[in-house]
Amino acid sequence: MSDSEEFKEILIAKWSDRFIAWLIDFIIISAISGMIFASIFGVTNFEWNENMMFSESTSYIPASLLFFVYWIILEYKGGQSIGKKILHLKVANIDGKPPQLLGVIISSFGKAFLLPIDMILGLIFTNQKRQRIFNKIGDTVVIKIKNTESDSENIKYKKD
Repeated sequence: MSDSEEFKEILIAKWSDRFIAWLIDFIIISAISGMIFASIFGVTNFEWNENMMFSESTSYIPASLLFFVYWIILEYKGGQSIGKKILHLKVANIDGKPPQLLGVIISSFGKAFLLPIDMILGLIFTNQKRQRIFNKIGDTVVIKIKNTESDSENIKYKKD
């Protein structure tokens, strides 16, 4: 490698930021799934159980399917779920480019259906890319992106 070549710097997101983004998504989708299931099953008395889900209106599989579809659509289309957008995070491939659909599907499957196992194994076997197991399998990483508002401060204007 010559001295003139530059490395592309990819800022890997912190576990804590990823958790907060997931929590935001969890709250949003739980509320939506609760409303959907409440309208389908006619539940009018919303009581939260210990898993923060509507105890009378949801079950694991339908809610997980909703999470799965949510993450696939948003993270493949724009690289960001609502939680990731709020925290300036983005799903990318290993090179920092938009991920492949299969990689997003694999990563989303781990989050939607097997998150505790996926996360624990990811923490145990983590690497410098902070990947969960399903991130590794799907060749995806979660990166921190620059705030576009602060980028405007670095612009120089030159008159013709």
